[in-house]
Amino acid sequence: MPWNVGILGAGPGVAALHLPVLGRLVELFKVVHIADAGSGRARVLAERLGANWSEGEVDLLADPEVDVVAVCSPPADHARQILAAVAAGKRGIFCEKPLATSGEEAEEVIAACRATGAILLVGTNHLFDGAWGRAKHHLVALEGRVQAISVTLALPPNDRYHRLVTEGGPFMAARRGRPDLDDPAVAAGVLRQLLTGLAIHDLPAVRDVAPGIDEVVYARVAPPIGYVVGYRSGGVLVQLALTMLAEGPDALWRMGIATSHDRIEVSFPPAFVHAGSAVTRVRSVDGLWTEYPRDLEDGYVTEWRLFGSLLEGVAPVEYDELLADSHYAIDLGDAAAAKVLEGVPL
Repeated sequence: MPWNVGILGAGPGVAALHLPVLGRLVELFKVVHIADAGSGRARVLAERLGANWSEGEVDLLADPEVDVVAVCSPPADHARQILAAVAAGKRGIFCEKPLATSGEEAEEVIAACRATGAILLVGTNHLFDGAWGRAKHHLVALEGRVQAISVTLALPPNDRYHRLVTEGGPFMAARRGRPDLDDPAVAAGVLRQLLTGLAIHDLPAVRDVAPGIDEVVYARVAPPIGYVVGYRSGGVLVQLALTMLAEGPDALWRMGIATSHDRIEVSFPPAFVHAGSAVTRVRSVDGLWTEYPRDLEDGYVTEWRLFGSLLEGVAPVEYDELLADSHYAIDLGDAAAAKVLEGVPL
């Protein structure tokens, strides 16, 4: 019997990503309830599936048919809703990234799930992409010393990310316009939210290769929406770069890893697109490129399959890793924001 899923959230990520994926995994999951925060979108999505719908989270968490909860709400709600799902006795929680927006929240969430045995998975789909697994295997097999990591994003405008930087925090008044990035406090807040809410796609994978954050060397926001951040992790320099332009280019989402004897490139498909796994290529010292074969399934499908395995007890829940990933992103966001504020009079 499939696990009955209740989804908290009815935005584009649910409509374009999770519902199509769950529709392919009917042997594992069945969506029985969708809730929104008052937009009315839950009803539209639920009626297509013959599922229940509601406004707010109370009815969904009280629904006895719901076995597991998918938290697909704005990031500020994630920790609170996970704790509410645990308190409601739900078997498992699939949480869209990020797990939490502060270290204290992350600690509380992991402690509650661990104490009750609740299954928890954070949907960092790039981490579960088969191409990233091949890249890691290549690094281990050839024992190359990693020297530098770069993650480069060029994204067309996307309503989800625009909401991320125009709601909440010190730039609440900018809801109908762009945030004032000339204000250091606003710029620092925007940068922190982009790192913890967008760069989080790749930071767990980066942490696999560069596990510490020793020093943020530079950090700045690039108008209209973007950033450039560089930090040191042991002997590895990591650079994260994002540009999002009004006449946005075709989406580019690429991770590059330079080692002592080759370069690995992992090119991920655009967000909200089901196009199979990322593409992994390796350039050797002689300049020749080798491209690994792609998987038909992308990281979105893989993460939900893993969630099913966790629910069945086939794989263990990695509470410590989830917590470490969360701290890594939050610590980087805090350090980068502090770098932006360096030298600004108090």
